[in-house]
This record gives sequence, structure tokens and C-alpha cells, in this order.
Amino acid sequence: MKTLLKVFTWLTLSYLACIASLPVNAQAKFPTKPIEMIVPWGPGGGADTLGRLSARWFEVDLKVSVPVINLPGAVGSIGLQKMILNGSEGYSIGVMTTDTLTLAAFPDSNFKFNETVALGVMIRQPSGIFAKYDGPFKSWDEVIAASKEKPGSVDIAITGANTPDEATVDYLKSKGVDLLNVPFTKPSDRYVSVLGGHVQLLYEQAGDVKGFLETKKLRPLLFFATKRLPPPFADIPVSAEFGYDVLLPQTRSIMAKRGADPKALEAMSNSLAKLSATPEFQNFLKEQFAAPDSFIPMKEAQKFLDGELLAFKKVKKLDGMK
Repeated sequence: MKTLLKVFTWLTLSYLACIASLPVNAQAKFPTKPIEMIVPWGPGGGADTLGRLSARWFEVDLKVSVPVINLPGAVGSIGLQKMILNGSEGYSIGVMTTDTLTLAAFPDSNFKFNETVALGVMIRQPSGIFAKYDGPFKSWDEVIAASKEKPGSVDIAITGANTPDEATVDYLKSKGVDLLNVPFTKPSDRYVSVLGGHVQLLYEQAGDVKGFLETKKLRPLLFFATKRLPPPFADIPVSAEFGYDVLLPQTRSIMAKRGADPKALEAMSNSLAKLSATPEFQNFLKEQFAAPDSFIPMKEAQKFLDGELLAFKKVKKLDGMK
């Protein structure tokens, strides 16, 4: 009897010792505490909408609190660097746009893209150029004519330096359409500048200015795509028709820290895959005029984002950089 008791005690202690030696995240099912969703842009834009929609879904599907934190600045890099700092266990995630991704093309950038992993690419949508509805430009041909008559006389509101906006406008300049870049940090400031007649053109995605399009305050002049978009934009020309070899679509992805708990990454990635198939998310894509098959799962997302970064480098003629 004493021998059996000793064996039982030894087995119990051995089991407890094994459990104690396991990492905390291996002992508990993810999640066990709130997950912070960092939106590195101000409230109200496309990234903010996606962040809040995803946070609400996680709260239902993973049964966890997901507070949304807006932390704008430095083309989204400030917020995502905070995510990297806080995200070792998978409890800090964030929204990354193409604008932030392309910062990784520059060696001196503070954004460490190689320290992140995409849980899923959630939205892909073509960019375009818009003008005030009752402003001087009613077509892209008119913009071409004005820019050739007086180069630099037509200005365009963009996100900032070293962004797809700037790269695209610089590319157009090489094709004889000489526009003047006017950078703004906040999307709302860009919209006000164009609606108020202070800047003539706007580089943006249709979904982000849907309200202005529906109320006829803005009009689309050109979309960067290989073929025309479906209604209501079927009559709007696309870049391929003018021989422009530049696309740089806007993408928005949910990111986490690379090297975080694999169980956490898998749980959130699987949850986003379920979200992408819901009627609510499909309606969101439709409202954003985005591709209905926008979602790219974690296993394929890295390859896709690497390709987008390479495309940007080629447009900026940085593809020879290490």
C-alpha cells in the first residue's frame, strides 16, 4: 500500500512539474484576455471601418473583448510598431493598408514589416482619381489637356510621401501628365481640400468617398485597373486604356506580430476566414466597391503582400535596392 502511495505521489508530482514547465500560452486556450485592435489611422476611414467590423466579429466568434484603439501617425507606422511591441502573445493586432506596407521599401523606414504576419488580407480595391463634381474637370482627357498646357498647374491631394499615391502621380508625370502633389496626413483634410475647391483632384478609393459620390459632390475621372469596373462605374475609363502600366490597388489586412503564439495566430486567422464568408462582410465589400474575392488567408497572404511591395518598388524604381 505504501509502495502504491509512493508511486501515485511520484506520478502526481511529475505531472505537475511537466505542466509547470509548459509556456503559459500552451496551458490555456486562446484567448484568455482582451485583444487590442490597433487602427493606425483616424476614426471614420476605410481602415477604421474594417478594424471595428473585425473587432465586433472576434467578440462574437472568439468570445473575447476587443477594444479598438485609433493611433494615427507616420502613414500608419506608429500604430503598427506599437502592435509589434505589444503583440508577442498575440493579444495585439492591427490594420495595415498598402500605404503603410510600401514604407518597407525604404531601408530607413521605422516600420518593420518583416516583424509582422498577415492574419488575412481582407479587402482589395482599385484606386482612382476624383474631382469636385461642379469643378473645372469633367473627364480625365480634360486633366491631360490642362497638365500639358501648363505642367504643374493641376494639383492633387494625396496621403503623403513614399506612398502609392505619390508613386502613381510620379508615374503619371513620366507619361506626360504633370500633376502637383499636395500631401495631407488625415483623409478628412484631403476631402475638405477638394470639396472646398482648394485642391483640384483627389487620389482615393471609391469606397472611402462613397457618400460624396452618391450626393454628387465628387466625380470619378479615372480608375487604375486593367478593365472597366462594374456599374456604377462602367462609363469611367481605366488606366490600361491610356497605356498606363501602374495599378497599386489599396489593400487592407489584419496583422499580428511575427513569432507570436502559433495557436493565437491560427485561431484569429480561422476566425477571419469565417468572417469573410458572412453576408455582412460581403455587403461591406460591395459598399467599398471592392473585389468580392478580396480575402486571402494567412498561408497565402505573405506571398501576396510581398508581390505588392515589389510592384511598388518597380514603380518607384527601387527594385534594385536590398
